[in-house]
Amino acid sequence: MATLSLQHIDKIYDNNVQAVFDFNLDVKDGELIVLVGPSGCGKSTTLRMVAGLEDISAGRLFLDGKDITVTPAKDRDMAMVFQNYALYGHMTVYENMAFSLTLRKENPNVIHKKVLAAAEILGLTSQLNKKPAQLSGGQRQRVAMGRSIVRNPKVFLFDEPLSNLDAKLRGATRREILLLHKRLGATMLYVTHDQTEALTLADRIVCMSMGYVQQVGTPLELYDSPANTFVAGFIGLPPMNFYDMTVSAGELAGEGFKVALTAEEQDTLRAYNGKTIILGVRPEDIAEGPDVPVTVTTNENLGMNTLVHGHIGASKAASAKISAKLKGWCDYKNGDTVTFSFKRKHFFDKETTNAIRKGE
Repeated sequence: MATLSLQHIDKIYDNNVQAVFDFNLDVKDGELIVLVGPSGCGKSTTLRMVAGLEDISAGRLFLDGKDITVTPAKDRDMAMVFQNYALYGHMTVYENMAFSLTLRKENPNVIHKKVLAAAEILGLTSQLNKKPAQLSGGQRQRVAMGRSIVRNPKVFLFDEPLSNLDAKLRGATRREILLLHKRLGATMLYVTHDQTEALTLADRIVCMSMGYVQQVGTPLELYDSPANTFVAGFIGLPPMNFYDMTVSAGELAGEGFKVALTAEEQDTLRAYNGKTIILGVRPEDIAEGPDVPVTVTTNENLGMNTLVHGHIGASKAASAKISAKLKGWCDYKNGDTVTFSFKRKHFFDKETTNAIRKGE
């Protein structure tokens, strides 16, 4: 397939609004990279620059070592799957999938073989004579993917392809994309605002906010060792809990509660003694225990787990809210009091919001 290299990419529009700042990324051959972040963070703009649908304001883009920064989209040997499928309603599934090859005046026998092969991969063999209007949303998305597969491009680009599907279809189609990637061994860039898609699909994730790359790493790296509070709060569901805490001898002191520190945690926070930091705790790293008093507001039973939401102590301030993901079935009611313990803690600098690491 192909390698991609984005080097110091900027996007500045004619009205001087900058959408992407100094984007750097090297994509390995056959790697599935997911760009994730909230709406307006610059992820789709970055994908469109790679595709050649948006001009690159500064920086260079390389495909297999060749500079394609100003190469027209049609000459980049990339295929893009759009959010809205972009199918031709008057054409059959077969004709839609064959369209790009027909334009290139490929041999009809070659086209036929490629369309049938792609249809078999995607489970569309029985749908080839139907029009898009006769298909479900998931089937239409598979047709859009099939149209890309028959081109055998160097790079596949996906722009929020599942956002128009319902939850059940999203899950099924997500698995199909993952199987497709494994089967083709293709280089793929995939844009989404859904962190579940990012965590389940990606070899590596690029987390973006306000045009800047916040962190690049494997799904486990972003979940387990977030670079800052933005990544920590964006990756993970429910999101991480954050509290302002003062570091003192052997403990953290917050509003209405204290948390003991292990010897290793004290060593990590040695330079912050007497200062205020941000404590981060994932809901799944909270368990029933003797340390933190909580007043329950809502209790969500999910079968194997229960989401418990409340406030620390008697405070109802937003800064005292807490969400815990407990194992098993719990029957807490509004107003119940319970005590929790934090099994794992993340620490962030109050001024920079960057993670505090041992030895840094």
